[in-house]
Amino acid sequence: MQNLSENVAPLPSAEKITTIPVLEALGDAREALGELRGRMRGLSYQGIPMDTLYQQEALASSAIENIVITLEEAFRAFSLPDIASPKTKEVVQHFDAMEQGYADWREMGGISESMFISMFRILKQRGDGYRTQPGTKLINLRTREVVYEPPQDPHVVVQLMRELESFINAEANDGLHPLVRMALIHHRFESIHPFPDGNGRIGRILNLLYLIHTGLLDAPTLYLSRAIYAARPDYYRLLQGVRTEDAWEDWVIYLLNAVTRTARSTMKSVESLRKTMLHTKKRMREELPKVYSQDLLNNLFRYPYTRIELLAKDIAREPQTARRYLKELTKKGFVREVKHGRNNFYINDPLVALLTHIHAGGVE
Repeated sequence: MQNLSENVAPLPSAEKITTIPVLEALGDAREALGELRGRMRGLSYQGIPMDTLYQQEALASSAIENIVITLEEAFRAFSLPDIASPKTKEVVQHFDAMEQGYADWREMGGISESMFISMFRILKQRGDGYRTQPGTKLINLRTREVVYEPPQDPHVVVQLMRELESFINAEANDGLHPLVRMALIHHRFESIHPFPDGNGRIGRILNLLYLIHTGLLDAPTLYLSRAIYAARPDYYRLLQGVRTEDAWEDWVIYLLNAVTRTARSTMKSVESLRKTMLHTKKRMREELPKVYSQDLLNNLFRYPYTRIELLAKDIAREPQTARRYLKELTKKGFVREVKHGRNNFYINDPLVALLTHIHAGGVE
C-alpha cells in the first residue's frame, strides 16, 4: 500500500512482523477465538448474547473516548432511547452503528467505504463523511502536546481510505494471518483518522467486522474494547510507538493478547448468560406455562429493562397482552416493575446483576 502521507506509518512486510513473540501471541489468540466461535455456534439463540454483550462493547468502546455512563442509564436507554442524555444516546448510537455495519456486511459480503460513512453518520447523527477541513491534530489531554497530525489534504484522506478498503477485501496472499492483518488495519484506520469525530469507535467496530469478514467470528460477539479500556494508556502509547519508532511488533502483540483475554472472558460471560437464561426458562415453564414462549424469554434477555411496547413487538401480540404477561411475570418475581418519569420499565434483576458483574470485570 502506497504511503501518501509521511505521518502515516507504512505497513510492515510479512517478514518483519513474523517474529517468534508474534507467532506465540497469535497461537494463543487463534485458539481462544476458535473456541469462542465454536461455543457460540453451539447456542440455539445466538442473537441474544450478541445483543446483550455488544451493549457492553458499546459501553466500553465509548468509555475509551471518555464517554462514561452508568449501567442503569444504558439499560434504560437501550429500552427507550428518546429519554436518554446526549452522552447516553452516543452509546446507543454506537450499538446502532455496529448493527448497521453488520447488516451491511451481510448484504454486501465485504467491508466498504460506504459502510464506514454509514456507521459514522449513525454514530454522530450527522450527514457528512470524511474530513474536508485542515487542522485536525491529536492532542495529549494532560500535557496539551500535539502527539500526531493525520493527513490534512481531503484528497489524500480519500485515496488512503480507498487503498485501505482494497487491502481489507483483498485475498490475503502476503503470509499474514487475519488476526495480524486486523492489527495492521486498525492502526492504519486510526492513523488516517478519516472522520471529524468518532474514529476510535468506528475503528474498533471495524475490528469485529473484519474478524467476521475473514470467518474468525460468525457475529460481533467479542467484547474487545473491555481489554483495551483496561489498558488504555498502553493502547495509545503503542499506537504512537508505531508512528515514532516503527514498533509494529509491540502493537500487534498487544492486540493479539487483547483478543485472547477477551475471547476467554467472553466465553465465561456467555456461559453465565446461558445458565441464567436456562434457569429462567425452567421456572417460567413450570410457574407460568400459559405465558411462556421462547420469544418472551428472548425479550427478557435482550432488554435488561423491557417495556410493554418492546415485548408486544417481539412476541407479535397486542399491547394489552404484553401488559398482562408482564404483570404476571412481576407477580412471580421474574421481573420488577419500576416507574421512571412517565415510563414503566420491567427489570430482569438476575440479568442486570450478571451484566453488572461482567462490566466490573468479575467474569475472567
